[in-house]
Amino acid sequence: MKKEKSPLLSVKDLSVSFGNSTIPVLKNISFDVNTHEALAIVGPNGSGKSVLLKTLLGAIPRSAGIIAWKENINIGYLPQRFQVDHYLPMTVKEFLSLKQLPRYSLQEIAELVKAKTDWLGKNLAHLSGGELQKTLLAWAIFDKPDILLFDEPTENVDVANQESIYALLHQLQDTLGVALVIVSHDIGIVYRYADNVLCLNHDMLCYGNPKETLTAKTLTDLYGTHTLIHDHQSHKNYDIH
Repeated sequence: MKKEKSPLLSVKDLSVSFGNSTIPVLKNISFDVNTHEALAIVGPNGSGKSVLLKTLLGAIPRSAGIIAWKENINIGYLPQRFQVDHYLPMTVKEFLSLKQLPRYSLQEIAELVKAKTDWLGKNLAHLSGGELQKTLLAWAIFDKPDILLFDEPTENVDVANQESIYALLHQLQDTLGVALVIVSHDIGIVYRYADNVLCLNHDMLCYGNPKETLTAKTLTDLYGTHTLIHDHQSHKNYDIH
């Protein structure tokens, strides 16, 4: 008999509203994330993607539905934006040393995120976008989480380094055996790395395997008319009318 999967995260009919608004920010969202799986969340700006992540983490209360995390799960999170005070005299090493229960040495964590030898000694305020993302990623994986949540992990990274960040996340998924939940705007990345995709525009417009789910019609429903989306895997452009 085939053994049923035990999800790390199971979400059923989740809805979120702010204040006394009768219009929900999120409505009837349902999905599972299993061990070692990667879920991508896609949708236009303002569709509720960041709200969903923050609701999963308990930072925003849900209005209805169920969020069920596996018992004793360890969660890592990388926010979309992390502002660093340019007068803050703190190095990467000092920042990571604030972690209370690290499971790696600083050298091990530097190797895991493929940072250069001088990275640990750099001031946080002087890091490039890619170096800062690696610092936040190091923080997120320092205590060996079971699942990692990333909100636009390449938001502040130049185009040349965006692919390397996603490749690093995929490698860490294999190396550490973690599940991933990634908010992304890059459809090619979703095709290449995600096991499942959740299409979100306040309502859940689709959920399933990217190659089967992200049809031209789905993308039209999701992003609206006159949208050009590039699939980096097939090198095709979807011109949505």
